[in-house]
Amino acid sequence: MKAIALGQYEGAKYHPFTQIDRELQAIFEPAMDVECKDDYAVLQKDKLEGYDLFISYAEFTDQEMPEDQVQALVSYVRNGGGLLVIHNGISLQRSPELEKLIGGRFTGHPAYTSLPIRYQSGSHPIVESLTDFTIDEEPYRFELSPHETTVVFAEYEHDGQRWPAAWAHPYGSGRVVYLMPGHHLPSFRIESVRRLIRESGLWAARKCVD
Repeated sequence: MKAIALGQYEGAKYHPFTQIDRELQAIFEPAMDVECKDDYAVLQKDKLEGYDLFISYAEFTDQEMPEDQVQALVSYVRNGGGLLVIHNGISLQRSPELEKLIGGRFTGHPAYTSLPIRYQSGSHPIVESLTDFTIDEEPYRFELSPHETTVVFAEYEHDGQRWPAAWAHPYGSGRVVYLMPGHHLPSFRIESVRRLIRESGLWAARKCVD
């Protein structure tokens, strides 16, 4: 199996891709080869063909995405591709159509802190082999625009409330997963996060079935 991951190496304001790319490659070995890129030009129909999974760790930016890139990713997922969006990768929301594809919009976050992550037992195939954990992380807040089939399969506790931490849904013939953990390199070195990323990516790439 093959995946392609998009991040930003140079000039990243909040979430540089350096070293995180290697962690992603290690997380998916040997089930999937992960090719890491920092150029949005990969979002073209002919370049996405042949990949089982697209991973977004794209940095936040005000720059608009060209419509052909938006449509290439939407078409890729609709026609059976997997999309795994990690933490800041939700920055693709600057395209309304990609926000709809992902199923939510980032609206801000309180200060970095310790967050208990709790899975919804029995809610989704991704969680079957996973256990609750606690992580120092940015408590992202979202405005969800879920599909009818969206499942919020993990939540985090903060300020006496539970907030969405991960969700998944089919989209056309493809599958989409969003994961909140992933602020910086230490997040990717926590075994519970690594397992979450791996199981989510394999489900999105149809290595796992419902």
